[in-house]
Amino acid sequence: MTTTREARLYVDVHILQTVPPSCVNRDDTGSPKTAVYGGATRARVSSQCWKKAVRDMFKEIFPEQNLGIRTKRIVSLVAEEIRNLGGSGDPETMAQKILETAGLKIKSAEKGTDALFFMSVAQAKALAKLAVEDPETIQDKPSKEAKAKAQQALQQSPGVDIALFGRMVADEPALNVDACAQVAHSISTHKVSNEYDYFTAVDDLSPEDTAGAGHIGTVEFNSSTLYRYATVAVHDLHKYLGPDTAKAVTGFVQAFVCSMPTGKQNTFANRTLPDAVMVTIRKDQPINLVGAFERPVQAGKNNEEGFVMASARALVEHALKTYENWLGEPDVSLITGDLLSELGEKQPFMDLLAKLEKEIVQWLGDDQ
Repeated sequence: MTTTREARLYVDVHILQTVPPSCVNRDDTGSPKTAVYGGATRARVSSQCWKKAVRDMFKEIFPEQNLGIRTKRIVSLVAEEIRNLGGSGDPETMAQKILETAGLKIKSAEKGTDALFFMSVAQAKALAKLAVEDPETIQDKPSKEAKAKAQQALQQSPGVDIALFGRMVADEPALNVDACAQVAHSISTHKVSNEYDYFTAVDDLSPEDTAGAGHIGTVEFNSSTLYRYATVAVHDLHKYLGPDTAKAVTGFVQAFVCSMPTGKQNTFANRTLPDAVMVTIRKDQPINLVGAFERPVQAGKNNEEGFVMASARALVEHALKTYENWLGEPDVSLITGDLLSELGEKQPFMDLLAKLEKEIVQWLGDDQ
């Protein structure tokens, strides 16, 4: 595929989603995360939090060999693959040596790296194969050629999640992977105030004459209508994933739409699905439409309507003004749900994914 400035394709995902009383993403004090936007306090779910939920759902969408593992214990990961290949010598020692040859600092075979390292299953297999077949790559003082081979093994077949979310290696920048997806912090479209749930728990084995509870406590929570946004640079993703690009994009969209962070789910059972989804394709640049909510939304019609309808109206109005005044309408706009039907072609979500995949495949075919 050509990589000129003209050959660009961005997939933007815009979501309105109502979340009931919950504590999806906590700060260091245990309180639900918030942010001030437009002069008002909003509920917030960090991008890292939702990306973790997306990665967890990837396990249901993609084969294991197409995904990465984020861990400090990368030595054991590679050592297991060396064992599977029947390599002669100690697998842990060989694994540590090949990783050090690639430029990673390993504290020990048990502790691994100082920081979490993102490695795909395919990359672990490639390193193991190299360690078994090329003894020079596991020497105490490997050559430049051996280092280049080890680094190449860690750069090929990065896995869907590594290609989407990137990898940063401070010790060896040559192993960095630029992220092809960006996920915004989700914020409520309206002002929120955190609340407290005071609870008690009874000791089932307490004496009958015991007064009071066995345990008391409080849980902080809020509820909100969230605006969620993410974008994927399809042209960049194609450099990493080649023919698997379209499947990777639709898998990401599916996981981003359907996932929910697990924070306090047992307490609040807050797993909802979106009220409205819009997926757009642009060839100029991605556009985050959060400006629709810089002025906090008010519940419509004397609070009889709630925040969802009012949020949808604000998003439609802002999107149309943005298109008119700045960059024009998207090349493709796909909608699931009734609330945003003015902005694109409405269809069931699975049909939306199929149409999105078809559009990406066609574009990649045109620009191969």
